[in-house]
Amino acid sequence: MRRYMNVKKYEYKKIDAFTSKESLGNPAACIYLKEEQSLTEIEMLNIAKQHKGFVSEVIYCIPKRDYSFELAYYSSECEVDFCGHGTIACMYSLIKESPGLLEKKEITVLTNKKGALTVYNEIAEQDAVYISAPKPLHINVKLKINEIAKNLSFNTNQILTSYPFDIIDAGLKTLIVPIASLKDVINVFPDEKTLKSFCIENEIDIVLIYSLEVDNPQNKAHTRVFAPKFGYLEDPATGSGNSAFGYYMMKNNMWDGKPITIEQGGVDRVYNTVKLLYKNDCILFGGKATTRIEGIYYT
Repeated sequence: MRRYMNVKKYEYKKIDAFTSKESLGNPAACIYLKEEQSLTEIEMLNIAKQHKGFVSEVIYCIPKRDYSFELAYYSSECEVDFCGHGTIACMYSLIKESPGLLEKKEITVLTNKKGALTVYNEIAEQDAVYISAPKPLHINVKLKINEIAKNLSFNTNQILTSYPFDIIDAGLKTLIVPIASLKDVINVFPDEKTLKSFCIENEIDIVLIYSLEVDNPQNKAHTRVFAPKFGYLEDPATGSGNSAFGYYMMKNNMWDGKPITIEQGGVDRVYNTVKLLYKNDCILFGGKATTRIEGIYYT
């Protein structure tokens, strides 16, 4: 009986971010702590390890007295610098179910690694929230086309050479690779171990491949994001990766910053969509979220 008296309880939700119509979005587990509650880094990582294969990341949300929130992100492998879909999931649910927050148009979140970001509440108008992506870091690319193609399981002629490949950090260090056709983008499934080694060796967090050929002409581009460094091959809907892609498109005169949607996914799923726009000198990414499980998490 004494063992059960020491159990700690935390408000818990499993939430899918970037859901729309038939798409399933990207799952995140959200643990909402009270101000008096705390978890150590080891405890947060252990909880995330228990979620391996169930969600991509676990998000820990701590309220502050001024209506701001502290967020920390963990995959089953490690702490993650930033998790865009997890921020969408966590904040969409929190705002929609909190009358005090629902009245606010802007809310500040304090991330462990990327500082303060702004959440824009557009639930009443668009049934969505937008997050300001971290300011971009442009990283010198020393990789050759043949090694990129090999580690992604492509032939070099499947990579589009009229646009550059690049590394941009808008939350996570993202290798961006243009692909010649939509067919090539949606049908590739790289070897997870091979790509993980490649990412670690080159200090890359995630790899985004894209095509300007799209399934739905209302969308700007089609992307896929691979994240084997964090314990899974593919991220089905990505805030940080698509934000890096947004900065990439602006850098290469492919986009003027007006609102667009990006479709994301392979042949194994209904494509998810991520909203992008440029405001206040930064990329905003947005979407809605759907709560699938709600309850108490025990440690």
